[in-house]
Amino acid sequence: MAVGTGDRAPEFDLEDAYGKPRVSLQTFRGKRNVLLVFHPFAFTPVCREEALDLQANLESFDNAETDVVFVSCDTSAARQAWREELGATYTFGSDFWQHGAAAKAYDVFDEETGAPRRGTFLIDKNGLVIWSLIKDGRRTEMVPESLEALET
Repeated sequence: MAVGTGDRAPEFDLEDAYGKPRVSLQTFRGKRNVLLVFHPFAFTPVCREEALDLQANLESFDNAETDVVFVSCDTSAARQAWREELGATYTFGSDFWQHGAAAKAYDVFDEETGAPRRGTFLIDKNGLVIWSLIKDGRRTEMVPESLEALET
């Protein structure tokens, strides 16, 4: 069963870039909220739109003391190349090894494709999920609804 609103968020451990510290839920605990956004693959049109939408709204998330972590099972090198191509400034986490461990913990891993489904989890500073959305198609409500959840 997928993680939902009101649940304690499972820990995650993601590679940001080779040689840099790993990104985990513990990194943010007590300091910042986290918008954890799983997507299937780097360098794809819908995922690109979502990544750019998050970047365009980054100031609003920052004002709400929220860091964005954008996650797929692509390697960290591929993720960083894509992040640079997009001009994104937030974290592009790699769930490559153990393959899909974070996506599995949040129950959004698709065994058939070997990639995450589109799952979005807004986690507060105490580690509780305060808003979530899981979709197989495009997420048009990801930014407005998650920002609204932060205002309540």
